[in-house]
This record gives sequence, structure tokens and C-alpha cells, in this order.
Amino acid sequence: MITLKNVTLRRGTKVVLDSVSTTINPGENVGLVGRNGAGKSSLFALLSGKLHEDGGDFYIPTSWRMAEVAQNMPETDQSATDFVLEGDTRLAEVQQQLAAAEASDDGMAIAHAYSDLHDAGAHDAVARAQALILGLGFRVSELDQPVNSFSGGWRMRLQLARALMCPSDLLLLDEPTNHLDLDALVWLEAWLKRYAGTMIVISHDREFLDAITNVTLQIQQGELNRYGGNYSKFEELRAQQLELQQASFAKQQEKMAHLQKFIDRFKAKASKAKQAQSRVKQLERMEKIGPVLAEAEFTFEFKEPANLPNPMLAISDASFGYVDEEGTPTTILTGVNRSVLAGQRIGILGANGQGKSTLVKTIARTMKALGGSITEGKGLNIGYFAQQELDVLRPSENPLEHMIRLAKELGADAKQPSREQDLRSYLGSFNFTGDMVKQAVGTMSGGEKARLVLAMIVWQRPNLLLLDEPTNHLDLATREALAMALNDFDGTVMLVSHDRALLRSVCEDFWMVGRGVVGPFDGDLDDYQRYLLEESKRLREEARLAEQAQLAVGNTAAAAPLPAVAPSAPVTTPPAAPAAPAARDGREQRKIDAQTRQQLAEKTRPLKKELEQIDKRLAALSSERAHLEQKLTESLPPAEIAECGRRLKAGNDETAQLEERWLEISSALEEISAATAT
Repeated sequence: MITLKNVTLRRGTKVVLDSVSTTINPGENVGLVGRNGAGKSSLFALLSGKLHEDGGDFYIPTSWRMAEVAQNMPETDQSATDFVLEGDTRLAEVQQQLAAAEASDDGMAIAHAYSDLHDAGAHDAVARAQALILGLGFRVSELDQPVNSFSGGWRMRLQLARALMCPSDLLLLDEPTNHLDLDALVWLEAWLKRYAGTMIVISHDREFLDAITNVTLQIQQGELNRYGGNYSKFEELRAQQLELQQASFAKQQEKMAHLQKFIDRFKAKASKAKQAQSRVKQLERMEKIGPVLAEAEFTFEFKEPANLPNPMLAISDASFGYVDEEGTPTTILTGVNRSVLAGQRIGILGANGQGKSTLVKTIARTMKALGGSITEGKGLNIGYFAQQELDVLRPSENPLEHMIRLAKELGADAKQPSREQDLRSYLGSFNFTGDMVKQAVGTMSGGEKARLVLAMIVWQRPNLLLLDEPTNHLDLATREALAMALNDFDGTVMLVSHDRALLRSVCEDFWMVGRGVVGPFDGDLDDYQRYLLEESKRLREEARLAEQAQLAVGNTAAAAPLPAVAPSAPVTTPPAAPAAPAARDGREQRKIDAQTRQQLAEKTRPLKKELEQIDKRLAALSSERAHLEQKLTESLPPAEIAECGRRLKAGNDETAQLEERWLEISSALEEISAATAT
């Protein structure tokens, strides 16, 4: 187990953990919670060995293998599959051992390496890696694409897949859902529920924490408190604890006041001096219960819109998609007929890649509809939070400069005070206080940047909010504040989010985006999760079949003769049979057909015979390999182990050659059949 005993941890001059003690048992799934800056990532750094305790005793079993998601952006031309496959450190280590053994022609080492490869799961490693990649939202056609060809968010998904690929006893996950859509998040939940090791996860998604954790550790003001149960259970226990603490504090204060009253009244009387002195000592020895010091909650509100057109939008027979650099349009959604009314709360659902962001971007005017019409209500004022909105902020500028520039751009139309002091006060309502208004945005955390974007949107007094994954960088407290603000907002909300708690608390209507259309979704979010798992399976199967068909066509077109591994008939394509004149009678045509069939049989007979022999030999080699691998698990003399290793290598080499020949013959048979048919 992992133990912390009176551990103190500092980051610079700040005490992150102050003499804390706790234990984490094998197999526990732990949710680590606390405000941004409380020290969650510092505790992760202690667990992973990047930091060392400044006091106390910290212990983690030395035999435990650990996996965590690398926070750096991967830069490599490796394919997605190869990149994730490298996450299996045990497999990579054994493969290096095998290469070294083969280079030195050490039969015993080769045998041991093959046995270790079997134990490391080499036979299905590629399949496991690709299952992780596909589960996190990639398409089959992207499995072999270079990592550098993907955007930042997708590369971080590959980092997550690489961490999950690593065999581990301890899995550390720091905000694993930040770059995931809801379909990938649902898949990840299902995968983590099956994880057999010890898991510690930092997340600001309460439903995710509820689904996968059974213990909660809270960091608050240098303390580390352990609670049995998931996040919802933690909230319940924490509330009870605070209530008891407050009641105990009030009771103790009453008792202390009574003691002090006795001391003040009788300390000057000789007859009571001894009793008064006794109460002084009792008061001094009393362990003081502290009052409940609730952390200041972050709250904000959306200003009342200047007007509320109804309907806000009317979409008629519209087609949505994009136009590439060459001007070629690609349609993603067709026949869209929807209206958006004043005051509606619409959650936009759909599996990854089905067109949710395309729909939102088109409504937000950042893309044009490819067909049909979008009619806007008079006075429509859109506040748009895009997934990439944080990248739009200017890193070298501070929050105050952003607000001053926004005020100048909107001018009098914003109907908001624009003096610097007013803007400072406004930023203060979003927790940008003191020197923070002059801090460069590039040095801020993701959560602080997201709050600044929200502040800029709120300042514009929109009547239609388009929010595309607004919670990616927000902590639990800020997410709660956003939900409350959206519920009090008088305008219309259209929300794309993987935060199911936010969707449940805010949205009343749901739109489903999928299979090229947009329509209503009548079920609840539990129904939607079941649909996502089924849809994800369907899309992966469709993509897999399409990929197989494409590969089959490519292999047939690109087939070329390869050197034979054994004497065989030359592979040639016979000339096509001459076309029969129309005047020939049926008897002559049947004769020609019989001759053609005979020629085809003569050409293909030796190839089919060789193919049959190869199949038999491959089956024998497979059986021999299984026998040798089983034998290597037994206690054998060194000489016999070395012999097994040499036979394994020879068998694998012969198998590779025979498979090449099998492909060559199969392609030749297809060509002969096609040529004869014409």
C-alpha cells in the first residue's frame, strides 16, 4: 500500500501539505479533489518521484509499476499505432532483448526472449493499442497516420492511450477527460472500471468521479482528508462533518464562556480562589475546536439581455459543412429544419465527428451554410465560447488590456461602462483581483483563461449563448457557478459539453447530431450514453470494413510477383480468349467455353496445389511454435532451452517467407481468373 505519515511538502515558500497522514490500499480507485492551486498536482509529483517530501515518511512499494499521462505535446512522425504501442514498456524491453539475442546468435537468450514475449502479450499488442486509439474517438483510417498530423487535442488523446497501454500497478490520471468528447468519455469510464490496479485520478467532472472512484482524498488548506466513497458520497460526508464541527464549536464556545464567567466572578475571592484557578487550568488545557471556515465560493451572473427576439433562429432546409482551400465543399449535415426559441435550453448531442461543432460554428457565423437558409431574429446577439477560444486570447496581454480592447471594439453598442476602474471592478467579480488584472495571459492556468473568456462573453450581454465544451479547464466550483449562472440567464442557451452534470442541470431539450441529420432526442442522458456506446461500435465496424475493402482493392492492383521460396510453376497470365463471332452456333461456343475452362484449370492447378501445401506447412509451423512456447515454460536444461530458441527463430523466418508466397499465389490466381473472364 501507499502510506504518508506526517508528510510535509513545500512548493517554494508555500506549504502544500502540512504533516498529513493517509493510506491508499491496493486496488482502490481514488478521486483527488481540491481547489485549483490546492496541491493536487504536487501530490502527483510526489507519488511519481518528481518531488520528494520535505518532512515525514512517504512509502510506495518499489515493485509497483506506474503509468501516467505525459503532459508534453508529442512531436513525432511515428504512426498513431506505433506511438501508443511504445507505451507498453514491458513489451518494448523484451523486444530489445530479443533483438540483442538474435544479433549475438544466443539460442538460450532467444528462447527466453520468445517466452517473455508471449507473457508480455506480444500476440495481441497491436490489437490492444488500436482498440485504445479507436475507443478514444479516432477512425480506422487514422491508425497509421503520423502523430504530428493531428491537432493538439488529438495528440493528447494519444498520450492518454499510451498511458493506458502501459502495464501498471498504479495509474495516475490528471484531468484525463479534458480533451475528450462525451462518446470517448463514456468509453474511458467503461475501460477504467475494468482496471485491476490502484488508480488515482484528478478530475473536475463529478459524474466521471462518481462512476469510477470508491475513495476520495480532499486537499484543503494544507490538510489531506480521506473519505470512503465517490464524489457524491464525499460531499454528503463533508457536509455532515462541517455541520458537526460547527455544532461542536458552538457548544465549546458556550462552555468556555461559562468557565470564563466563573473565573471573572470568583478569582478575587479567597474562598473561591482555588476553584477559580482550577477552571483557569481547565480552560488552558482545552483543545480548541476551530470554526468552520468555508472557502469563498465563486459566483457570477449573465446580464439581462437588451432584447429577446422570438424565434432567435429559424433554420430551413439547410446544409452544413466546410469548404477546403481549393474551394471544394464537403457536406456533413443536410436537410436541417430547426427553430430556436427565446429562453430555450438546448443540449447538442452526437458522437465524435458527427458535426456538432460544425453546426455550432455555422450558427455562430464563423462558417457559412452550404445550402438552405438561417434566418436570425432582429437584434440577435451571440456570445460564442469555442473549444479553441483560449487560443484566441493574446498571451502577451493582460486581462485588463483584453477588456479595454473589447470595450473599444464594441463602443457604445455594448451599453456597458468602459472606464478602466469599472473594468477592473468587473474583472474582480470573476476573481481577477489585485495584480492579476496586470498578469500576462500566457502565464495563466487553463482555468484562469477560461474565466477570462467567460468574463468577455458576459460583458457583451448576449441573448443567445453558444457554448462548445466550456468546462474543459474549469474546476468543480467554477462549473457549479457556470451552471447556476446559466439557469438564471434570461436568454437562450445552446450547449455542447461532455460534462453530464452540467447538461442535466441546464438543458431541457436535446438535439441529436448524427448520420448526416439533426433531429430531436427524446430520451435522457442515460439513454444517450447507451446510444453512444452502440454508435461508436457501429462506426468503428463500418470504418474497419471500408478499410479492409480499400486494402483488398489496393493489394490486387499493386500485386507483383515475388521470388518463390520453392520450385513452382511460373506465374503468368494467359491471353484472353478470342471473342466468338455472332454467326457461330451454340455447339461451337460451348466448345470454346470448355477449352477456356480447361486452360484455366491447367494454369491454376499447380498454383492451387502449392497453396494447399503452404497452408498445411503453416499449420504445422503454428503447432510447432505453440509446442515450443509451452515447452519453454517448463524447467529445461540450458542446451535444450537454446535449441528451442533456435527452432523458434527458424520457424518464424520460414513462416514469414511462406506467407509472402501465399499472398503472391493468391494475387496470381485472382489475375488469371479476371483475365480469363474477359
